[in-house]
Amino acid sequence: MPLNLQLALTAFAWFIALLWLWKAITAAFNLRRVPDLTEPRYNLTPTGSPSLTVIVPARNESTNIAACLQSLLNQEQDQQYLNLHIIAVDDRSTDDTGAIMDALGANHPDKLSILHITELPSGWLGKTHAMASAARHAIALHRPDYLLFTDADILFRPDALRLALAHAVATQADHFVILPTTIIKSFGEGMLLSYLQVMGLWAVRTWQVANPKAVRDAVGVGAFNLLRTTVYQYLGGFDALRMQIVEDLALGRRIKRAGFRQRIATGPGLVSLHWASGVSGILNGLMKNLFAIFNFSPSRVLLSSLWLTIFCIAPAAFLAIPQTQTPAILTFASIASLYFLSSRQGKVSLWYAFLFPLSALLIVFSILRSMFTTLINGGVTWRGTFYPLAELRKNAGSL
Repeated sequence: MPLNLQLALTAFAWFIALLWLWKAITAAFNLRRVPDLTEPRYNLTPTGSPSLTVIVPARNESTNIAACLQSLLNQEQDQQYLNLHIIAVDDRSTDDTGAIMDALGANHPDKLSILHITELPSGWLGKTHAMASAARHAIALHRPDYLLFTDADILFRPDALRLALAHAVATQADHFVILPTTIIKSFGEGMLLSYLQVMGLWAVRTWQVANPKAVRDAVGVGAFNLLRTTVYQYLGGFDALRMQIVEDLALGRRIKRAGFRQRIATGPGLVSLHWASGVSGILNGLMKNLFAIFNFSPSRVLLSSLWLTIFCIAPAAFLAIPQTQTPAILTFASIASLYFLSSRQGKVSLWYAFLFPLSALLIVFSILRSMFTTLINGGVTWRGTFYPLAELRKNAGSL
């Protein structure tokens, strides 16, 4: 190898290593600033007993919906907080989702309301339409102080809503997010989900979410988006995001850019979900989201895929080159430390760090597949409904 190429490659390897080291050091010092609501000091009751309506949209979720709604109804076991109502939305389901909802609603008429949607208006995604419809219903009938938007496959610990609302009130949050705990049922799931969790530290510095000046550090999580009803109304609710596939992230960024107070917390076991079954389940589940995250821009997809290849996959090749072995080892040591730090929130094993380049390769493949599939098909099929790409680009707006 020519000397000039050796020097350039070594310098490049050190550049990557120092970036990963910087990320590991900043995360080590700052992640502790993100509250863990399972700690005893956060075991509080919301001041003033504010009212809360939880909105659960579901389409063909007969496998999950009963457990989700029952976990929300079980919040009644936490006798310190009872000012709660739940609205479950059956969004054009073709399975038993609606019947399961109705049965639970009949048993808990004072706590659980059921909405059935049979048609999707043009210019809407099914999920955003379901949530917007439920929010209008909640505001008209219950006038809650807060709205919580969640998903039909989420499980809540019996004290989750009390702890979350207490912290939101105490910190004057306009928008509050709990990072969910992933339920991992296979090695492949753990490998990919831990990779995404670590890479999330590049996308959002969670310790800066509460900083109004750190506009880029905005967060939105479909599993747990809690916000003041007045803020939801001020921003136009999901009517303003009607064609946004990644509606949770879009909502969070919209709230942060508008200058409202955003807060985030962890809480292992408070809010849990099984993301998908196996590697194929996760990759298929990402299909609709990944191109949308890049605002349906091929150039953004290609640049991001190149970045992931350079920063996540290339260091594995550097291990085989004598001149770049030392920075490559430093790179993977820094990555391993991020896996360790991430274990605070979920079951992130250090062993997954050894498969970091493989996980990156699978995600790059999934990003490119999402783009090419969407371009070839001319749109996205989501939950049995086809949405044309031209309409998505026209109405989604920028993330």
